[in-house]
Amino acid sequence: MRLAIMQPYFFPYVGYFQLIAAVDRFVVYDDVAFIKNGWINRNRILTSNGPEYFTVPLSEASSFKSIRETRCVAPRSWREKMLRTLEQAYARAPERAVGMALVCRVLEVAEAESIRDLAVASVRAVCEFAQLGTAFRDSSASYGNEGLHAMERVLDICRLEGATTYVNVPGGRALYDSASFAARKLELRFLEPSLVPYPQRRAKVFEPGLSVIDLIMNVTQRDVAQHLRSGTTVP
Repeated sequence: MRLAIMQPYFFPYVGYFQLIAAVDRFVVYDDVAFIKNGWINRNRILTSNGPEYFTVPLSEASSFKSIRETRCVAPRSWREKMLRTLEQAYARAPERAVGMALVCRVLEVAEAESIRDLAVASVRAVCEFAQLGTAFRDSSASYGNEGLHAMERVLDICRLEGATTYVNVPGGRALYDSASFAARKLELRFLEPSLVPYPQRRAKVFEPGLSVIDLIMNVTQRDVAQHLRSGTTVP
């Protein structure tokens, strides 16, 4: 069984979904520390001025709080501003109606008071849209091993899930020791994202690594699914 573990991000880039598509089970790492100025509550879209950030404003965000404890600003009047920004940026995008409907559904999730809830809602909505069949688990609800840290906790989650292969993002090469995985009869592999160019109406040169929103706005649902499944894994 192939397993991946990753913090929840709000409408992340294509490579995040390629990691999900590469495994059988995906653990949402929601009880680890919130990372300020990272990708948990923001990403980039393409505007007339080039790539620009869109951000979910947070209340008292701190690295001393876990992701699941970090709350979105309330009342959520910022939602209307975000939707206007997307409407302006993608006014002439061929799949604008489909993309805006998906984003609206995510932003209207009633229980999404924490950034964890909102980010997970965005990830799961895109997975359903692309018909990715990967199963999800929450680290906060499943393992009871919060006292472990870094690689030791990852190894314990793999053990509890009965994983045979652990798949990580490329940056994990500096963090994980393949010998420690091998000693536990676990194969360690890394995703090689495939950021294949697709039509971007505003771009003279293709801008890779934007939020998956940009892809959904510009290509058909079938093509979105193809892009999200196109990553490969290597030792």
